[in-house]
Amino acid sequence: MDKILTSKHGPWLAGGFIGLIAVALANLGNPGNMGFCVACFTRDIAGALGFHRAGVVQYIRPEIPGFILGSFLSSLIFREYSPRGGSSPAVRFGLGMFAMLGALVFLGCPWRAYLRVAGGDWNALYGVGGLIVGVFIGILFLWNGFSLGAAEKNPKGAGLIMPLIAIALLAFLFLAPKFGENGPIFFSTSGPGSQHAPILIALAAGLIVGWLAQRSRFCTVGAIRDFLMMGDGHLLKGIIAFTLVAFAGNYALGKFNPGFEGQPVAHTNELWNFLGMVLSGLAFTLAGGCPGRQLIMAGEGDSDAGIFVIGMLAGAAVAHNFAAASSGAGIGPMGIHVTIIGLIFCAFVGICFRDRG
Repeated sequence: MDKILTSKHGPWLAGGFIGLIAVALANLGNPGNMGFCVACFTRDIAGALGFHRAGVVQYIRPEIPGFILGSFLSSLIFREYSPRGGSSPAVRFGLGMFAMLGALVFLGCPWRAYLRVAGGDWNALYGVGGLIVGVFIGILFLWNGFSLGAAEKNPKGAGLIMPLIAIALLAFLFLAPKFGENGPIFFSTSGPGSQHAPILIALAAGLIVGWLAQRSRFCTVGAIRDFLMMGDGHLLKGIIAFTLVAFAGNYALGKFNPGFEGQPVAHTNELWNFLGMVLSGLAFTLAGGCPGRQLIMAGEGDSDAGIFVIGMLAGAAVAHNFAAASSGAGIGPMGIHVTIIGLIFCAFVGICFRDRG
């Protein structure tokens, strides 16, 4: 099996399995078209930790620590655990924050964008279009010498930080400690945060996906980047398989609901569905991978990817505390402002980090 995952067939095989697991999780209780969404799940974790107080999106999603631990275990078993870091960490934090802000304007990460399309949510087509444009803008910077610098080898123990954080999150989920009247752990009683698959099944799914993605290098942003930049469709097969299998699963279960109106956890503002994902696609490209890929690299010992993930956690807090996150009713009052600021930030980073040599 491992030989297949690391071969040319790996991305489409992993993508198909991940799409199938995503449909299963949504059928078992996760919100509609949200079998997996790294942005939404990280937002829910931020709420559960009290970093924002939007009561309908607070839950420690076990899939996220599962991704990290699955990748960590896989990298140990196959001797790919490689602690590294030091490549512009502050900039990566900012890119992670704005990638999250853009995703919460759209209401989904690249993974969920494809799952929304597979469920018949045509609003997500604007998001996919924005993602492609954002990745292409990032490619223009790459063609002009953009680089955040090379990471350096770190001590073995340095790569354990994110796996230990993942274990702590699972402990908080299972124990739900209360140190006072105000938390520290919060769980939604209504809304998307209250909708979830059984904990052990969701954790097992996260572990499996962490392993699949670590071995196959599955990445929804890297796939578009490689295809547009070099004509390499190797990773793109993963996206195609992911979407087609999710569509087939939704159709078989009677969950395919084509249209624009009444879609779960989605809004119909075409422009900001598009521009939110332009921002996310650009930020992910400059940082080197989609949010799922960042979690996988963090599990392998990449502390730069870990900083990006923590930036996403901060972005989720900012999005809700500053009324920038969208909802089914439309974009938040500050959603336009943070998207524009984020695009300016990413352009500034892209220009300033060109290798003029």
